[in-house]
Amino acid sequence: MSTPLLEVRNLSVEFRQRGGAVRAVQDVGFALQAGRTFALVGESGSGKSVTSLAIMRLLAAPAGRITGGAVLLHAEGRTLDLVQLSEREMRRVRGRLAAMVFQEPMTSLNPVLPVGEQIAEVLRLHLGMDHGAAAKQAVHLLDRVGIPDAPRRAREYPHELSGGMRQRVMIAIALACKPLLMIADEPTTALDVTIQAQMLALIRELQDETGMAVLFITHNLGVVAEIADDVAVMYGGQFVETGATADVLARPRHPYTSALLDSLPPEIGSQAPPRQPLRAIPGGVVNLRAPPQGCRFAERCALRIDACEAAPVPLRVLDDGAVRCIRAGAA
Repeated sequence: MSTPLLEVRNLSVEFRQRGGAVRAVQDVGFALQAGRTFALVGESGSGKSVTSLAIMRLLAAPAGRITGGAVLLHAEGRTLDLVQLSEREMRRVRGRLAAMVFQEPMTSLNPVLPVGEQIAEVLRLHLGMDHGAAAKQAVHLLDRVGIPDAPRRAREYPHELSGGMRQRVMIAIALACKPLLMIADEPTTALDVTIQAQMLALIRELQDETGMAVLFITHNLGVVAEIADDVAVMYGGQFVETGATADVLARPRHPYTSALLDSLPPEIGSQAPPRQPLRAIPGGVVNLRAPPQGCRFAERCALRIDACEAAPVPLRVLDDGAVRCIRAGAA
């Protein structure tokens, strides 16, 4: 297999607080090939967004910091360890080689600048375009992501656009310099299902056109099934299961993955009998300030045995993925 575009090796992140350190991500690792989509899925608080922010070196300092691991970007005939780069070097990477689409565009876009100017700024900074050429290209990008009447919309401010249009603007900014990697952090969460479907179709179309790799962050397993080639299920800051999306969703090995799937309502039009009530996962997300010694999902797991809580459970690598469970296959 060819060298992956992105390699994340044993990445660990913590946030220092008065009551002690919160170990938000522990020993996370995966590889992402150009042209493919890798999804991180799990409940809120599982470490998905922190992983993406760590890759882009956007953790809120000084509280948040990477405590170990490497993030290798193989680009332009060289290998960059994003963990080791200076902030000045990272500014050259962000937007040009790797870009990010955030969950809530209203808090990411500048409220006092027209959206066209925000796209043009990226083009001037990274590609050295003059003002006229950048403005023209900004309009083209707005048109490319499906915003009607792009010349007029380019002069408007974020608050004048709908939520779906603002998210399209964020995608246009991310794609302005044709990056090799796009990280999408729950970009469809606040959108209705129709606009969500349009966003997913747009990302797939742009990926086919440019060959970029996509790291997709979501809690929606339906979105994962639709867009991702491979998936990692996160819980308590750790990967608990990884593999090809079709395999993980059809034959989950970890009890947490099975519980997530069981909590979904049946699809509209499905012939399967409805479950009443839906099967909620009992308990709450693990306390990462003082995580348990053994399996982090053990307190909520119906299959746990004493051995689950006795010692840390390693991520066991298999031929078609990996699982962090001593009872893998019993789920």
